[in-house]
Amino acid sequence: MLNLPMLIRAALDRGVAIPAMPLALTPARRLDERGQRGLIRYYAAAGVGGLAVGVHTTQFAIREPRHGLFEPVLALAAEELTRADRDRAPADALIRVAGLCGDTRQAVAEAELARDLGYHVGLLNTSALGAAAEDAVIAHCRAVAEVIPLFGFYLQPSVGGRVLPYGFWRKFAEIEGVVAIKMAPFNRYQTLDVVRAVAEAGRADVALYTGNDDAIVHDLLTSYRIETPRGRVERRIVGGLLGHWSVWTRRAVELLDECQAATRSGAVSTELLAKAVHVTDANAAFFDAANRFQGCIAGLHEVLRRQRLLAGVWCLDPDETLSPGQIEEIDRVYRSYPELNDDAFVAAHRDAWLSG
Repeated sequence: MLNLPMLIRAALDRGVAIPAMPLALTPARRLDERGQRGLIRYYAAAGVGGLAVGVHTTQFAIREPRHGLFEPVLALAAEELTRADRDRAPADALIRVAGLCGDTRQAVAEAELARDLGYHVGLLNTSALGAAAEDAVIAHCRAVAEVIPLFGFYLQPSVGGRVLPYGFWRKFAEIEGVVAIKMAPFNRYQTLDVVRAVAEAGRADVALYTGNDDAIVHDLLTSYRIETPRGRVERRIVGGLLGHWSVWTRRAVELLDECQAATRSGAVSTELLAKAVHVTDANAAFFDAANRFQGCIAGLHEVLRRQRLLAGVWCLDPDETLSPGQIEEIDRVYRSYPELNDDAFVAAHRDAWLSG
């Protein structure tokens, strides 16, 4: 079995905030290296525990030959993460997550590249396999797990995923190289399928992370008590790997700390439950839920543009942009929940992050 460094494993199991990194582009839709480095420095300064690179929020199109950005973006991020780790205690080293896509040949090649660049785990998106039989998907996952430890990924169907039943996740949990799973089906039944499968497989060493942007706080506060043949198993979702946490990130780190403190004490306040609703409402605006998430990446870019961390909202696909009415929704949540933004933190440090 491929082993994670002990301190990385401990951090992953403890539960940390892992933003999914957006892609900084120039008006010509080329990589804005200065802006990309500034973003990564922002996340490190905000107190995150890791960064996911080459994932949906980074734009899958970076892999297209006409852009040729997959390796350059992963390499740039790895360089900045190494720089950030020099200023952190060894126990606080950042978890490096690389997004992996495509058929088995492509996913294995991406895993090899990520491993060679120093990434710790691969977040495996299996959507390229389409409607392949479950056993074929499991074989695909096993092949990638031979190269790099796996961060499983349950992706919602509305953005390219498929429904994967309990039986699939039970088999997936038996793959030795699986170290974590991101649950993002945006469905409580399907989220429970994953938690139950991991519990019944006896995999206490698989960390559970939320990717359910519509239920971030509820996921982090919930105790799952699963009856198994070996007795009752209690599991919690310990952290988040979220595109939503790529904006207002300082507050996201504080929110995770608040949720973890509440679960340790056993006292969940009504204020925290109210905040859960506010976070979901903000996410609906950023992710363009009203238009089936068509503007989800551009919405995140818009928040970062307002903070002057990105120069614009450009995506590699010129047709991928903000939806009608999305600007007004972002305006509304800014007005409604000023305590959720970290604009003052960004303003105080932005110039330093973007320099050098």
